[in-house]
Amino acid sequence: MKIEPDTLILVADGRKILILRNSGTAGEPALTVDYGEEQSNPADRDQKSDAQGQRPGSFGPGQASAGEADYHQQAEDRFAVHAADLLNKRALQNGFERLIVIAAPATLGVLRQRYHGEVKARLVAEVAKDMTGTPVDRIARYLAELELAPS
Repeated sequence: MKIEPDTLILVADGRKILILRNSGTAGEPALTVDYGEEQSNPADRDQKSDAQGQRPGSFGPGQASAGEADYHQQAEDRFAVHAADLLNKRALQNGFERLIVIAAPATLGVLRQRYHGEVKARLVAEVAKDMTGTPVDRIARYLAELELAPS
């Protein structure tokens, strides 16, 4: 895939946001970090203090137990919403013309629900892959080698 100059690339999962910009050419992309943010999100078990509750009328341990909130996943989803809000704000301020999103599949699902029309209009490609721990030069190589299916 060609990465046009000044294209914005969001690399995200439920804990980390990395916004890159192609400051090079389409033939020789040079991705530079435009913004980065990471949240601390302990495992769900470390965020809970009480045992799982039970529904009224249950008669023994483990019977008819109520569904339990996953605080870790809730925090990851909120962080994905935050990433979408950042993109929406930048798009509304004409901060980019083209956008590529690389996100963990669950994060990508949350992002898609929150894209503003201006973000959707500038979206060139989405990649469902967690690359937040990948060095920037490898992300550039990965995108350059990526063949997108025609839409």
